[in-house]
Amino acid sequence: MIDKEKAKLNMKVQWAKFLVVLALYLLFLYWVKSWWGLLVVPFIYDVYISKKIRWQWWKDAETPVRVVMSWVDALVFALVAVYFINLFFFQNYVIPSSSLERSLLTGDYLFVSKVSYGPRIPQTPLTMPLTQHTLPLINTKSYISWPHWDYRRVKGFGDVQLNDIVVFNYPAGDTICTELPYQTEYYNMVYSFGQQIFEQQVGYPVTVADLNKVEQYDYYKKCYELGRLYVANNPNQFGDIDARPTDRRENYVKRCVGLPGQTLQIKNHIVYLDGKPNKEPDNVQYTYYVKLKQSIPDELMQELGISMEALTSLNQNGYMPLTAYAAKALKARQDIVESVTLNTDATTGDLYPRNSWTGWTRDNYGPIWIPKKGETIKLNMDNIAIYERPIKVYEDNDLVVKNGQIYINGKLADSYTFKMDYYWMQGDNRHNSADSRYWGFVPEDHIVGKPIFIWWSHDPDRKGFSGIRWGRLFNLVDNIK
Repeated sequence: MIDKEKAKLNMKVQWAKFLVVLALYLLFLYWVKSWWGLLVVPFIYDVYISKKIRWQWWKDAETPVRVVMSWVDALVFALVAVYFINLFFFQNYVIPSSSLERSLLTGDYLFVSKVSYGPRIPQTPLTMPLTQHTLPLINTKSYISWPHWDYRRVKGFGDVQLNDIVVFNYPAGDTICTELPYQTEYYNMVYSFGQQIFEQQVGYPVTVADLNKVEQYDYYKKCYELGRLYVANNPNQFGDIDARPTDRRENYVKRCVGLPGQTLQIKNHIVYLDGKPNKEPDNVQYTYYVKLKQSIPDELMQELGISMEALTSLNQNGYMPLTAYAAKALKARQDIVESVTLNTDATTGDLYPRNSWTGWTRDNYGPIWIPKKGETIKLNMDNIAIYERPIKVYEDNDLVVKNGQIYINGKLADSYTFKMDYYWMQGDNRHNSADSRYWGFVPEDHIVGKPIFIWWSHDPDRKGFSGIRWGRLFNLVDNIK
């Protein structure tokens, strides 16, 4: 009698567990709007109620098998749980470079929320948890390209707002060279090599500014073809040319300084949106030429946030990144510094778009209209270089330019209506940031999530406990304006 009562009580408990798990699972399926998951319901029922399948058969096995399988079971459960949490709720992200200093620092570890902007349904679902695209040690892909699902985003708490710090997939990472040093440099290398080879072939330097827009387009198209051929013919140096799906591209973190539908222009390093200046970040940095009388003391470097990377830049180039406060404080130290001057050099590298000459610089850029979902833009040879990549690469259209005329999907086109929203991202370390000025718009399907707080921070210039930045732990990223 007692055994029957215990069995009834145990069954009631199992039913209660089953109903709670089932309710939570159905709520999740409703959230992600994917009813294929109903196929799993019979298995959940079996785990708690029918128990026809021996899910833990190994518990009755001999000792060696039982011990090994207990570890395998725990490991598989942990990997599945981490995979699920990382996909739909949050993930860890470490700041790898100085592009956002002094707002976010190299060595900051961020808690990144996927639900703030809504998590993406995975486009390449078969991937190893805790990896982005490459398995450590063996240096092979950590994902399988098939199946590949179309972009879809689950509803989140909100949308990307102006001046949000955002984690996203690197847009220009669609094509890579497999050798590690060149993985994010494919387009830069192709255009650079192509221009060099073209000039060698014709025997004279080409002044692109003297060409009309049709001639410029044809010139850069030829350079691209020559550069791609050169890279493809040198696999020993660059590796193979490969492609990465959107959600497997490198994760970057920048500040959103331009929203869909806005017209952005940079004038004397200040960002203007629709003609009005956007607020600069509190800790925005620019590079300054600094002439020293003697070395900067370590305590002053810590006080002003000057890293060893910045000091290396000063020793090599004569300039280093500083906030306005640090520049003023350093200038006041006449015992150490002879002069501090803002770097206003115009020649700073190859800017977006790479297949047209604009005369823009990193501090004087645009105006450029940021595409917005559902809005239509007139296309011509003056702007096709800017919008070719979004139309062709991000929105998967066949775009061809012949004799100055634009064809989209085989039809002559003088306009285009965008299917996605796009964003303009820049680093707070404005003179030391590879951002939208260099590789263009960030499509909405590349948005990963929003950093919520810094859960750990360690200065890479200092070892052990002395490198822990205690004052940064659990700081809210939203408070970094």
